[in-house]
Amino acid sequence: MSALGLSINLIIAIAIILILVLKVKVNPTIALIVASIYMGISCQLGLTTTVDSINNGFGNLMASTGLPIGLGIMMGQILQDSGAAESLARAILKVFLGNKAPWALGLTAFLLSIPVFFDVTFVILIPLGIAVAKQTKRPLPYFAGAIAIGGVSSQTFVPPTPNPLASASILSFDLSYIIILGLIVGLISALFSMFVWFKLLNRPGFWNPEKDTTGLLDMSGEGMMEEKDLPSPWAAVIPILLPVLCILIGSFWPVVTGNDAPAFISFLSQKTIAILLGLIAAYLLLTRKMGLQAIGDSVSESLKQAGIVVFITGAGGAFGSVIQATNIGEVLIGGLTEGQSSTILILCVTFLIGVLFRVAQGSGTVASITAMTIMATVAPSAGCHPVYIAIAALAGGNFIGHVNDSGFWVVTNLSGASVTGGLKTYTLNTVTLMGMAFILCLIGATVLPLV
Repeated sequence: MSALGLSINLIIAIAIILILVLKVKVNPTIALIVASIYMGISCQLGLTTTVDSINNGFGNLMASTGLPIGLGIMMGQILQDSGAAESLARAILKVFLGNKAPWALGLTAFLLSIPVFFDVTFVILIPLGIAVAKQTKRPLPYFAGAIAIGGVSSQTFVPPTPNPLASASILSFDLSYIIILGLIVGLISALFSMFVWFKLLNRPGFWNPEKDTTGLLDMSGEGMMEEKDLPSPWAAVIPILLPVLCILIGSFWPVVTGNDAPAFISFLSQKTIAILLGLIAAYLLLTRKMGLQAIGDSVSESLKQAGIVVFITGAGGAFGSVIQATNIGEVLIGGLTEGQSSTILILCVTFLIGVLFRVAQGSGTVASITAMTIMATVAPSAGCHPVYIAIAALAGGNFIGHVNDSGFWVVTNLSGASVTGGLKTYTLNTVTLMGMAFILCLIGATVLPLV
């Protein structure tokens, strides 16, 4: 089929996804599968090949990411329900009080959102933000914005959250690359965005309480930082760091020693086993606090979230598999030549595809995975390591979070902001955060292409 025909069919497939999700209110999983069927048939792959591509795409992505995603969600739910996440937040706030408190809450959100979904992180931390705002007599937007920035950043770029975890499988690179680069890009971008946010709030007239808040949140009285019967902060730190350390040790063993890692080290560094170790650590550290029944209930509750995330991720893999079978990725950038200019253009195309899906339908998961899968076939000729394509897709797929994003409403409602206040606290900060991440991606691919 001609390049024009393939491009038209891709546009129609994307339109099918958007119409089904936005207008018909169909679940994104179903929309992605329907679009996959259309794409395969319209691009003349044949009925059998289309179905095989869908099954293989779903199955291959689930084989590499299904268990790690589910185990990571279980661990995050236990840390939330046990109070370990709140304990960690309070411990950090005890060290960073006064003017440093907003920075502390932002960095705490960054750490907590590595294993815990952003919405949950914000729910956990915003009561602390309100309490500290009362104690320090500083406006709540300083704290709400910092929590939003830190939580969105690590949720977007650092495994074991689903999108960065899936990127290694979709683009075929070692998971340690996205762990290291995701941490670096995510942390620098978060610090930069918090700096910009605080500077904006310091400007007279930027935040107008009459227009930017609902007035329904009571900010009078003293901070309510009462002590609770919480577990040790280490009960949250150890499960979070243990999987990261296991994966990094396995990846760097050959570099440091010059020899292949022993079988035992290779076993422990597999992402499924590493995240399982973090989950087991959470069990061991928190069983006495919660009890086996409560932990069992927590895990059962987490499976409700895990099912939704796993199916959407797998459906994204199915759509990507059909796209790859048509070779449309090569067609879309067939006019680009190899070299540095090609690298920058490929990253820009990846970012813009992510932005398109993000703005249109709101789901960062759908947007990021779609961008990565569309560009997967051209990743080997991009002139840089595929981890940069992953960063570009993740940044684009989480750019401009607005009213069709559940995170927007979580931040807006829980921080007592109006819609205009939410556009400042959440939307503006996602633009700054992801824009900075993409700039760092372009710089990294130019200065340190890793190929």
